[in-house]
Amino acid sequence: MVVTRFAPSPTGYLHIGGLRTALFSYLWAKKNGGKFVLRIEDTDKARNSNEATQAILEAFAWLGLEADREITYQSKRSDIYAKYIKQLLDEGKAYKCYMSREELDTLRETQMANKERTKYNGKYRDFEGTPPEGVEPVIRIKAPISGEIIVHDGVKGDVVFQAEDILDDFVIARADGSPTYNFVVAIDDALMGINEVIRGDDHLSNTPKQIVVYEALGFDIPKFYHVPMIHNQQGKKLSKRDGATDVMEYKAMGYLPEALLNFLVRLGWSHGDQEIFSMDEMKALFDPKDINKSASIYNTEKLDWLNAHYIKNSSNDELVELLLDFDIVLTSHDKKEILLDALKERAKTLKELASLCHEVITTPSEYDAKAVKKAFKGNAFEVLENFAAKLNAADSLHLPADYHHVMEEIVNEMEIGFGKIGNPLRVALLGKMSGPGLDAVMAILGRDETLLRIQNAIKANAN
Repeated sequence: MVVTRFAPSPTGYLHIGGLRTALFSYLWAKKNGGKFVLRIEDTDKARNSNEATQAILEAFAWLGLEADREITYQSKRSDIYAKYIKQLLDEGKAYKCYMSREELDTLRETQMANKERTKYNGKYRDFEGTPPEGVEPVIRIKAPISGEIIVHDGVKGDVVFQAEDILDDFVIARADGSPTYNFVVAIDDALMGINEVIRGDDHLSNTPKQIVVYEALGFDIPKFYHVPMIHNQQGKKLSKRDGATDVMEYKAMGYLPEALLNFLVRLGWSHGDQEIFSMDEMKALFDPKDINKSASIYNTEKLDWLNAHYIKNSSNDELVELLLDFDIVLTSHDKKEILLDALKERAKTLKELASLCHEVITTPSEYDAKAVKKAFKGNAFEVLENFAAKLNAADSLHLPADYHHVMEEIVNEMEIGFGKIGNPLRVALLGKMSGPGLDAVMAILGRDETLLRIQNAIKANAN
């Protein structure tokens, strides 16, 4: 059974690259009828944040990426790590190192001066003398000092590391007894049955160290897939300006979870020319062996296009619920349907849709100066007054077609072009020249509000 995991550190927000890794891991487990595990790597007490942990969990809940087991917290597994540190010490595979910080700094300075790779020199690897007083030792693992370490990677192929080029006897437990990252990751992955690890290729350099731990403890080594990073349009690392922001900011900006996940799955993975993927399709089609070997490019226009697609294909009832987060409350059934049908094909985000709704349902308090100059000229006010009188006298006004019929009557009776009524009426109703169809706007507003806005516009602009 395939068991994958996502293991964020709660030292900051969950960013878009981390979410993509989580999505890939989730999809691969689901495709194979396996398990997706969420592990919070919170052993760094100085940098951990409860708020960051909650933000990660909130993001997963919003996106619907549910873990198949209870969430694991490394901070609650100290006894497990201590047990394996003791095992390695007892087996002679790890040792106590008493080198002081000053000694380490001096060693590094000498190596740098000699243009050598900076590394621990193994001073205490086979030490049998009397330990120096007043020094709390760290625990180092005995790493191979020669030979090859091969990472069998599902994306990059076999990656060969020379031990003497990348390894030294690295620390697995600090002087205060707390274990280090590469040590606990290997232990947790092994004990939790993680047999396929999908993660960013910024972790590739950690993999040889983790393999050293796996082998020292006799654990099976998982299958690795190191995914190339996400770059901006200039081919550089993403910044907050580009989109490397808190995942929950995407919700605040009005993106739908389906659109964000669809966008992410296409960053580095493809299935023919298909662009739109439902979650079921992603689960059925995703395979990490199809991940591109080169970095993917973040494209806001593509995200907006996908989001517009999902908004357009959402039911109006779904949109009503989603718009509550943007302080738009729609209650009248008929008008709600007309409003959303008129606007949802014009919006790229829920925030934009909310703004469009607000512009329609809120009486204008001011009028765009350029629009006023263009619309309110000639006999524009006479046209509006005649139109208002027609509306007042009409028997039944419910549907957009009813209002459109009254507009046609004015056009025919006054022998004017449609723009002669359309432009001043649009500015009267919305305060500007742009917006959805006027017949739909009036059906949403109703007769009384439409008449009120016409009166207000004439009063405010007839000088």
